Amino acid sequence: MSNNYYLDRNRNNMRKLNEMLADLPAFCSVFFIGIQDTTTPLTRLNYAVDLKTFFNYLVTYETKFYNRSIQSISIGDIDEIDAQTIERFMAYISYYDKEDGTVLTNGERGKLRKLSSIRAFFKYFFFKDMIKSNVASKVRNPKIHEKPIVRLEPSETAELMYSCDTLSGFSEHQQKYNQKFKTRDTAIISLFLTTGIRVSECVGLNVDDINFNLNSFRVTRKGGNQVILYFGEETAEILKQYIYYRDTLQIPKEERALFISSQGKRMAVRSMEYLVKKYAKLATPLKNITPHKLRSTYGTNLYNETKDIYIVAEVLGHKDVNTTKKHYAAISDDIRRSVAGKVKLK
Repeated sequence: MSNNYYLDRNRNNMRKLNEMLADLPAFCSVFFIGIQDTTTPLTRLNYAVDLKTFFNYLVTYETKFYNRSIQSISIGDIDEIDAQTIERFMAYISYYDKEDGTVLTNGERGKLRKLSSIRAFFKYFFFKDMIKSNVASKVRNPKIHEKPIVRLEPSETAELMYSCDTLSGFSEHQQKYNQKFKTRDTAIISLFLTTGIRVSECVGLNVDDINFNLNSFRVTRKGGNQVILYFGEETAEILKQYIYYRDTLQIPKEERALFISSQGKRMAVRSMEYLVKKYAKLATPLKNITPHKLRSTYGTNLYNETKDIYIVAEVLGHKDVNTTKKHYAAISDDIRRSVAGKVKLK
């Protein structure tokens, strides 16, 4: 593995995609080549997974395709698919069995993602005049019910940082284990709470990305764009303490990852998610806090300070300000609470 987390991740996703193409109809390779300049390897891999699920449904349940192999499906067969077929597929994925016997379910967002993959597939071949109609465009989106945004209150944020600093609430055995990682874990949670970066962005950080002269760091956003973000003095001191500690560890010099696992390698996304939940469970046991919830906490706090949704969108790396308004939706509850009792009956 190189010290470029994103390059390694893209290579791994490309390898998985190439392996999956062997399980799809041959003409699908035309689609993936055609969209490679406008999509990330992860997006294309997700498309491949969703399309395989769709084709497997066709050969298992649809009369026109029943008992055929997926690889035998041709581009001409795609013209035999109508909107009702896709709608039946959408109903099917609510609850279905995988080839290995695993039972899977899809909620509203899972269904929307699969429909988006199918739409991209049909849109591409229709645009290239390889099929006669784009029937996927006739299928309505599943209704999405917005979930309330979970975030930490200021007191809960303070309690979370206290848990990191003191390890209060852990058993004696847990305290002994976590003591080795306390400085690292505090630095990670501090970065989430004071910069709003995504967990994949945090995992991808290298030591060389940090600049204490400007209290800044370089981060690679979704799509591969690099931007410079900034942190305050409080976070700077926490990061300095961690990097000093990191330098005392027996890590190969060629390993430049900022946050190191117990094996002396770059931390994985899942490991970082676990450590956030571990500390958050002590600070706020009734809330399911993840790195993304810490990001929402930062977005809310930043809006409270700036009252500028566009600044929040820029710092969080949102391409669409409507995405950012979800943070504003959380803030609106504070506004409703603040006006309670303002209008008097007498």
